[in-house]
Amino acid sequence: MSDDGVASGDWVSLDQVLSGTVRRTGAVAAGVYLLSPDEPVLGLMTMCGLPVKAVAPWWRVTMSAAGPLSEAVREDRLVWVGRQEDMARLYPNAAAGLPYQFALAFAPLRGTRRWGALALLWPESHPPSLTRRERGHVLSSANRITQVLDRAPAAWGIPGEPRSVPLLRPGPDPAQAGLAADDLLQRLLVGALGFDLQGRITYLNDAAARLLGRSTDDLLGTLPWQAVPWLDAPVHEDHYRAAVFGREPVAYTAPGPSGRWFDIRLYPGDSGISAFLSPSLREPAADAPSPRITPAPDPPSQAAGTGRIHQLIHLAAALSQTVTVADVVDTVADQILPAFGAQGMVVSAADAGRLRIIGHRGYDPRTIARLDGLPLDTDVTPVGHVLRSGVPAFYADPAEMTRAHPQAPALSGKQAWAFLPLLVSDRRVGCCILSYDRPRPFGASDRAVLVSLAGLIAQAMDRSLLYDAKHDLAHGLQQALLPVTLPPVPRLAVAARYLPAARGVDIGGDFYDLIRLDDTAAAAVIGDVQGHNIKAAALMGQVRTAVHATAGAAPGDVLARTNRVLMDLETDLFVSCLYIHVDLAERRLHLASAGHPPPLLHSPDPAPHTVALPVEPGPLLGIHPCTGADYPVTTVPLPPGSLLALYTDGLVETPGTDITDSIAALTHHLTRNAGRPLEDLADSLLHHTGLRHTRTDDTALLLLRSR
Repeated sequence: MSDDGVASGDWVSLDQVLSGTVRRTGAVAAGVYLLSPDEPVLGLMTMCGLPVKAVAPWWRVTMSAAGPLSEAVREDRLVWVGRQEDMARLYPNAAAGLPYQFALAFAPLRGTRRWGALALLWPESHPPSLTRRERGHVLSSANRITQVLDRAPAAWGIPGEPRSVPLLRPGPDPAQAGLAADDLLQRLLVGALGFDLQGRITYLNDAAARLLGRSTDDLLGTLPWQAVPWLDAPVHEDHYRAAVFGREPVAYTAPGPSGRWFDIRLYPGDSGISAFLSPSLREPAADAPSPRITPAPDPPSQAAGTGRIHQLIHLAAALSQTVTVADVVDTVADQILPAFGAQGMVVSAADAGRLRIIGHRGYDPRTIARLDGLPLDTDVTPVGHVLRSGVPAFYADPAEMTRAHPQAPALSGKQAWAFLPLLVSDRRVGCCILSYDRPRPFGASDRAVLVSLAGLIAQAMDRSLLYDAKHDLAHGLQQALLPVTLPPVPRLAVAARYLPAARGVDIGGDFYDLIRLDDTAAAAVIGDVQGHNIKAAALMGQVRTAVHATAGAAPGDVLARTNRVLMDLETDLFVSCLYIHVDLAERRLHLASAGHPPPLLHSPDPAPHTVALPVEPGPLLGIHPCTGADYPVTTVPLPPGSLLALYTDGLVETPGTDITDSIAALTHHLTRNAGRPLEDLADSLLHHTGLRHTRTDDTALLLLRSR
């Protein structure tokens, strides 16, 4: 039994399946992601064929992330991405953080529970599609891994650092050939190095040791960027990752110590990477910057360098797609917390001299209640100082926090904190706090990335606060213009829905109404004002008022008088409208239309059927120059138990689809679902994918059922 509770035999089985999968599929690497039982995060458990440090930015992936891995687990299906352009087209956020040429496949692992996914990587040379044989190997390997996991379901977990699995390849004993190869390489004046799949130096000739300035014994078995400080630079990390992912040779020139420049060539293969190092023949420009000499690197868990840069790009792409404050909070919680290993988060916004907490994770609500509403200049926690100075603060343990703010550690019970001011053009937007359940040092790379991240969050937060303010204003206006409730009418059941199309304003010109005339009569009205803005909404309110003022008259007269009101207003907007006088005593409908789509009538007897009522349309309101616009009235029977559907064209207009076909599809859907409760039926009609896939216009719906 291993230290983590997994039987050694199970590890052997998993290693063999993973290594065998790489061989059978021709992939260059494979890994197993596990779904955490405590949070919606996928963690890399084991990796075969690639150094685990090379994939450090992707050790943890949130389930809500828009990427192929999370999609495979969420939708329980094999996801294949054959080319980088496919990744950019299908998953732009993920592509921003993976600027390499390769192919990927993710197969879900589902057994006694939803375990996670098997990940496989191929070089750019792989065809853009999986063959049937490769697909079979991937799915069968995923099945075998699931069986291994199912044998001890309580033992498996996400480690702090993924386990590296050797890639086992059959072959002859290389001892004899190795001696000859060593003699050959030692005679070269060019530095030659060999790296295994974990990135460790397995061989170097004397020339390489001399150029790197270290002895062979000091370098063998080490990671080069740890043993040789000047190799710990983003340029080397980025080219190294490009080689291991793309499996293509990489050549570049980079500065070394004492102003020297080196030509470096990387040749990746199935068992590792061969590298050649030689002094560059190029002469650097006189104003070339001095070489970057890196001090002792951060601990491996911090994933410094271009890994963090790609991570920032990915998070920036995710934040760029947020719209509301809730979107920003969810993105920070779902993607940034796991990426930085934090367990708690508080996001506050500056509001009228106080800090209003607008989102949090990992905190007791009672703690949040104590912290909500603190003044901006508070000294109870570091937030006040951070916002006043604009300088982030990092506390590695409670003792460090206590020295600066004695009361703060007891407020939350956390053990380490990062306080990040959210500033936009020196304006205080708020503060983001990441906290940890254990003490945690913050290295230079972590601090730099978190400060950059705070700027991204601040921009997204500032934009979303403005959006929410506009949304609240528009929503309030819309609610004021539409009926708060529909009046009860004996023997008539009613349901209504409204969906605006305008993004960012959430307001439109569609409207509906039900006006009770007496105990046996009502007027049902639906209309569509041209446009999707506040001007359209304002005109909609005037039209509703005009209809109310004349309701009860003949339907044609109601529309004619409303048209005169619009002509007097001298508006340049047009309005379609349908007015129906519902006579429950005589069981008749009297209809008049101002260029509006026909209503649908479903009759249960003698056989259930739905028809679009043939209403002769009159001109649109506001378009006819004379006062005598004619609106013909159509009268149809209202059978007992019948259902009437009034709608605006947003429900049936879809680009590229004939509106007649859309109305026919709506009619068919209404026939099949007419027996459902009225509220359920209203939701069903709005979201029926057979009618429309995207909402390009405002949509109003009014349903009436005769009891």
